[in-house]
Amino acid sequence: MPAPFVIDHSSVTQVMAWVLVALLPGIAAHVWLFGPGILVTLALATVTAVVAEAAMLKARGYPVRPFLTDLSAIVTAWLLALCLPSLAPWWLIVTGTLFAIVVAKHLYGGLGQNVFNPAMVGYAVLLISFPVQMTSWPGPLALTGTPLSLADSAAIIFGGAPKAVLDAVTMATPLDTLRTGLLQQHTVDEIMTQPIFGHVGGAGFEWLAGAFLAGGLVLWALRIISWRVPLAFLAGVWLAAGFLHFFDAGRYGAPWFHLFAPSVMLGAFFIATDPVSGSTTPLGKLIFGFGAGVLTIIIRTWGGYPDGVAFAVLLMNVAVPLIDQYTQPRIYGGAPGREKGSSR
Repeated sequence: MPAPFVIDHSSVTQVMAWVLVALLPGIAAHVWLFGPGILVTLALATVTAVVAEAAMLKARGYPVRPFLTDLSAIVTAWLLALCLPSLAPWWLIVTGTLFAIVVAKHLYGGLGQNVFNPAMVGYAVLLISFPVQMTSWPGPLALTGTPLSLADSAAIIFGGAPKAVLDAVTMATPLDTLRTGLLQQHTVDEIMTQPIFGHVGGAGFEWLAGAFLAGGLVLWALRIISWRVPLAFLAGVWLAAGFLHFFDAGRYGAPWFHLFAPSVMLGAFFIATDPVSGSTTPLGKLIFGFGAGVLTIIIRTWGGYPDGVAFAVLLMNVAVPLIDQYTQPRIYGGAPGREKGSSR
């Protein structure tokens, strides 16, 4: 095949396998900083996703083995699990994973046809439907002083431990703490004297963000993902938060605080880079990533939820067809402006 075409020999399974490998630093950091509960959550989400994927493939008349072994369902399960509180009840994990696989993926036609990021759809449904359970996040072990074993974590997740045990090891996240403090008319400097805050982000949370960043850079180095979406996403977060902080530092957190929230690094490198639900053109990727970053800060600042990454990505998913339509590059060998007459 002559130039300018580029032949890519990588398969879906290889790409998904590298995504899973790149998530391992974040998972390891999570276990080290917050305990082994995330391992139970990941395992339960994985089993649920594989069973749901097989059932839907069978129901739709597709061969199970080829599609089941592409690892896409496991990637969705891991991304969703890493967004959930690691000690969330089992039924919450199962419900979110089922919704992501069955509704957000297969009811839209399966892999390659989904309009929205499946993991973020599952997360958004859980956050809207079960806000109380979605706010019971484990505190860093350095602050709670109550390390849990894998068996203890499983007992909490499957309802075999008293609620008092859960209350002893959970606390508000840094984003929750900042939002609550601001609603109580405290300044950012007053709020950030609390132990939950670290050097540039939340205590422990900033290291988790660094681990996701390291995994994301691996994907970029291997050219699994483009630099455009992550860089634009982080730039959108930084510039929007920096703009607000510049005009009123007492009411708005510093840009580095937002940047080192784990959800931002996970969103920038692993969620917004979804090749199916994201923009496909070079300029479109920059617009998509930047828009998601800015929307994240807007939702965190004025919305009803303290984070905002999931809703920001889903809102930009809606805009993808329009973005791609107006950012199509010039047809190779064609006259400038010729592509404007295209039906796309």
